[in-house]
Amino acid sequence: MGTDTVRTEAADEAAGRRREQRGWYFYDWAVSVYSTSVLTVFLGPYLTSVAEKAADADGFVHPLGIPVRAGSFFAYSVSLSVILAVVVMPLVGAAADRTGRKKGLLGAAAYVGATATAGMFFLDGDRYLLGGLLLIVANAAQSVSMMLYNSYLPQIATAEERDAVSSRGWAFGYAAGSLVLVVNLVLYTAHDSFGLSEGMAVRVCLASAGLWWGAFTLVPLRGLRDRRTAAPEGAAKAKEATSPGLRQLAATVRDMRRHPLTLSFLLAYLIYNDGIQTVISQASVYGSQELGLGQSTLIGAVLLVQVLAVAGALGMGLLARLYGAKRTILGSLVAWTLTLSAGYFLPAHAPVWFFVLASGIGLVLGGSQALSRSLFSHLVPPGKEAEYFSAYEMSDRGMSWLGPLLFGITFQLTGSYRDAIISLVAFFVIGFALLARVPVGRAIRDAGNPVPERI
Repeated sequence: MGTDTVRTEAADEAAGRRREQRGWYFYDWAVSVYSTSVLTVFLGPYLTSVAEKAADADGFVHPLGIPVRAGSFFAYSVSLSVILAVVVMPLVGAAADRTGRKKGLLGAAAYVGATATAGMFFLDGDRYLLGGLLLIVANAAQSVSMMLYNSYLPQIATAEERDAVSSRGWAFGYAAGSLVLVVNLVLYTAHDSFGLSEGMAVRVCLASAGLWWGAFTLVPLRGLRDRRTAAPEGAAKAKEATSPGLRQLAATVRDMRRHPLTLSFLLAYLIYNDGIQTVISQASVYGSQELGLGQSTLIGAVLLVQVLAVAGALGMGLLARLYGAKRTILGSLVAWTLTLSAGYFLPAHAPVWFFVLASGIGLVLGGSQALSRSLFSHLVPPGKEAEYFSAYEMSDRGMSWLGPLLFGITFQLTGSYRDAIISLVAFFVIGFALLARVPVGRAIRDAGNPVPERI
């Protein structure tokens, strides 16, 4: 009878985890549309055109009296959003760990971001300041919400489940991004048939991403649950947990120094992820400027990457089950290196070969990101999930500036986008070398977590 009771309790616990996991997947489904349709495709060119309408004869706008070239306004707005996120994320992460009210904070961040994104419908005429403000709020809110979302992973999946669960989350996100991008592209390319101007079609696409984000966030908010934690002991800990964002980040890094192998993994991730983010952001520049490809080809390539990233994330999740997450990530970094090397030799005005390159990127993109997230989740000390994932999220979003800098400097010195794209191989080679040196089994034990059979 006792054995049957234990089995029943274990079965109930497993069923509860699966319910939470299904709800968790749907936040990736909800928020990824913002990254795909808003940031990657529509907002940059549209906000730049709005800023150009407001520019003076020399091509400058003057937010708060500061002269800014209209073509740089979008990039500066993204940078400001990163700075805001860097300040807010550690504070929110520490509060989530201290109070256990992670779900409420996730909902607040999600709906702030979704509301700001839906408000982009009103971005017309020369309202570039409104567009910049909405972008800063939406982008920072997305970063905060993803930090909280990621920090659920070690709480809703056992050590053996995490690679598969993380991969499914990424697959859900890429599937949603692909689905909505198809609908948006139909609306955009055939806007005359719908009786819409081109600008109105873009505004509808932007606002629809916000509505999608808000609507599907209801699913994880119903499926996930809060886990109450003990309050920090002592005034010093209480003060640390409520300190301003940058001080809290410093406190998190100090705590990480007690887990040097976790820091070693985070450094490796920072390097190779910088390469990944730079490839994503600069591939369209390479395609248009060096290969002479049109906008429709580039958008089609983005869609292809989204579709194949679903299969890539699931496939690499299966490989991780057979060979371990670390080996699979190392293999993906080799694949990234080979893909970039092939990209160097792509002929101009050959869309077919650019689609082949996009296919290679798509197959390794989702998996390398998903497995990095799941592997890091094993290296987080229990009770520090949101706090540590705030540092992880900042590595993902706030530190990815070296790659674009290297890309820009290389182009400036050589005048060749081919040289610029091949320079990014350095991030994958260095990241591979750093990750290969991390003894992940020992790192997991040092963090106080059970070591999976394959890691």
